[in-house]
Amino acid sequence: MADLKILTMSDVQTESVNWLWRPYLPSGKISIIQGDPGEGKTTMALAVAAAVTTGTPLPGDASYSFPESVIFQTAEDGLADTIKPRLELLGADCDRVHIIDEGERQLSLSDERIEQAIVKMDAKLFILDPLQAYLGGADMHSVNGVRPLLKSLGAVADRTSCAVVIIGHLNKKGGRSQYRGLGSIDIPAAARSILTVGHSGIDENMRAVVHSKSNLAPPGPSLAFGFDPVGGFTWLGDYDITIDELLNGGKKNEDKSESQFARARKLIETALANGPVPSVDMYQMAEERGISSKTLNRAKDAMGVRPVKIKDRWYWELPIDGEFTEYSDNQQSQGCQECQDGQAKTMSTLAALSILPGMDHQNSEHLDGSESGVV
Repeated sequence: MADLKILTMSDVQTESVNWLWRPYLPSGKISIIQGDPGEGKTTMALAVAAAVTTGTPLPGDASYSFPESVIFQTAEDGLADTIKPRLELLGADCDRVHIIDEGERQLSLSDERIEQAIVKMDAKLFILDPLQAYLGGADMHSVNGVRPLLKSLGAVADRTSCAVVIIGHLNKKGGRSQYRGLGSIDIPAAARSILTVGHSGIDENMRAVVHSKSNLAPPGPSLAFGFDPVGGFTWLGDYDITIDELLNGGKKNEDKSESQFARARKLIETALANGPVPSVDMYQMAEERGISSKTLNRAKDAMGVRPVKIKDRWYWELPIDGEFTEYSDNQQSQGCQECQDGQAKTMSTLAALSILPGMDHQNSEHLDGSESGVV
């Protein structure tokens, strides 16, 4: 039997997160750039690589960095006729872009050559394009198939402090953005940051990037870039688009004309229709739809949503009798007496049960529906 080793958190040295591109690509972690074929995700990855090789600041991150080496591993595009010409157009220092030779043996996520190459070239960015080409025969839809590979790759990223970027395709199924990537849910779960690339809905040669997952910092603003044979690649700055709109081909949601408050109510009604939902999932779904936590909490309070604790985890559920205060945005802004009376009645009932909306028991400071105390 192996010797038992116990660590104590007081002995762990606190470290700050290092970034290749704040807050989009953390160093020493796995990130994903995903999108449908032909949407420009590889070109965007090459643009990031080019900037790293020349020390050029990336959008939203003005911090200066020295030119660094990059490893770009691709199984889809030719190096001579596609990758190098694109890098040259992007102004990359090709002396700093390296490739692991797979002529005698194909690379996989757990291949020891990845760490050897990163250390030898002192690379700060390692890109794999696409994910499914480097699974070494493992089933990407199987948790047992991908988890060991991603754990191995994540350990390499951590040991080398290299930003590892995996380029992946999207599936055709609908639903939440975390489930749109090909393969097991463990793939996006292993990534600390996910950038989703797609059509902007404005111009055929314009693409948008949404920071659809961010574990280490607040998500960065959505971005846009030009993507055409004549103008080449150009960063266009911040762009107002949600992940749902991006996954819908850049088309604005039909309910865009509705206020955030109305959309928050609709989200709560739909999500809780079949029973309690973890509160953290509610905030995540709201974020993906461009609904602020403060607005979600206001809608939650107005509807009398009950926070309940199930096995040490907080959930939201609709009132037991299925009734909640009905009022429109206009009525709310005008201080409609009927609405206020109904809301007061709901608050009184819940207070009697020691369950106050927006409070989740432990967060007494959260009565005003502010973003503090989010659970």
